[in-house]
Amino acid sequence: MTMVNESPADTALRADPAYEAATQVFNLFAPVSPAAAVTAHSVDEVRSAIRHARRQGLGVRVQATGHASATARPMGDDLLIRTALGADVEIDALRRVARVPAGTRWASVVEAAARHGLAAPHGSSPTVGVVGYLLNGGLSMYARYTGLAVNSLRAVELVTADGELRRVDATDDPALFGALRGGGGGFGVVTAVEVALFPATAVVTGAAFWPATDAARLLPLWRRWTETAPATATTSIRVMNLPRLPEIPAVLTAGPILCLDGVVLAPGEDDLDAMRQQAQDLLAPLRAAAEPVMDTWQEAGPTLVPDTHMDPPEPVPVLGDHMLLGELGDEGIAEFLRVTVDRPGSALTVAELRQLGGALATAPPGSGALGRLDARYAYSGAGVPGGDATEQEIREHCALVREALGRWDTGRTAPTFVASLEQPQGHLDAEGVLAVDRVRLRIDPDGLFRGDVAPGSSLLV
Repeated sequence: MTMVNESPADTALRADPAYEAATQVFNLFAPVSPAAAVTAHSVDEVRSAIRHARRQGLGVRVQATGHASATARPMGDDLLIRTALGADVEIDALRRVARVPAGTRWASVVEAAARHGLAAPHGSSPTVGVVGYLLNGGLSMYARYTGLAVNSLRAVELVTADGELRRVDATDDPALFGALRGGGGGFGVVTAVEVALFPATAVVTGAAFWPATDAARLLPLWRRWTETAPATATTSIRVMNLPRLPEIPAVLTAGPILCLDGVVLAPGEDDLDAMRQQAQDLLAPLRAAAEPVMDTWQEAGPTLVPDTHMDPPEPVPVLGDHMLLGELGDEGIAEFLRVTVDRPGSALTVAELRQLGGALATAPPGSGALGRLDARYAYSGAGVPGGDATEQEIREHCALVREALGRWDTGRTAPTFVASLEQPQGHLDAEGVLAVDRVRLRIDPDGLFRGDVAPGSSLLV
């Protein structure tokens, strides 16, 4: 193995096995190519990597599972640290808090919390890394009940540019703690987080599928339900053009499909009847309007929820777009249908509207840089380049949807949904950008982590 001179163990240059392991990403359409890379298994290895980067005149970049590679700035002059601090998830059941080492995926937290009758504010994929998801807001499968997942952060442990390990929370450096929570990154290498959990006696969760020809009847029914939906229910609706693969049921690959998935939560035993009635209020009108070709909605425990959305379990190439939308009304739904269902030969594998509102609309006291989403729906669309559509066809279809929904575009974004480095971003206002920049200048005056700052989150980059 060709090693970088005076480097910590496993730090390697391009073409070395350790380099390949450290630079793996989930979106194969967006590989990363830093000057050097290291997988850090401990705080001491993180510190060693930072010292090495300084000696070599390199910036420092950070990733865990590589799900956000499409939004990463170029890394040609940087050392990439892949965090894999493989200690167990620790659950404090009395405080309802989990301590999660960097590199941990949500599946591990869900399993650990469920043993105590608790659930976590995880997203739609069990393979996503906990730390990056939380620091960038996090739109949970329970989002209308919990609010943005970043609001569940109780403490952050990180190694800053000076090599010091810090634990920050609401009382110990509250300015840094606030900037870390949605400020766009560039503060150091997070090595662990503490995240609040919540009671979950049971859920009704699953997905129902109809031929997309039924969408014109079903989507308006779903939209009207969202107007008065309880905060314990969080759902999304997708138009899907799935490839013919052995692991996908044939009934879902025969043509365009409409999918409704989500979660209705019963926090306690006294909430079970309400949960069942709320699920019935959602599903019964849709099932009556058109019979699903497949329906997996069921009463279950929270360990089933991470698989509900059926996100890909293995890395795939993806190209897409994202917007936060206001109240669509029937006119907006008709436009969404026109550019997704009614357009023959869709280049998008998935076009999704995710229900917002509820607790997402209000920032709790003491929230950080990003505490709420002022929107009614999150739109995301994605295609697989090289599959049934070319890169150009996917880009053109994304642009078509963006134009059609432009009247309802809030101009804001949910950071974990942003799909590319070039895409418009806007999760912070001007005052928020200045506030987090002041913290960056104090914590990292030399700009060692400057390349890790999300576009639109700083005036320093």
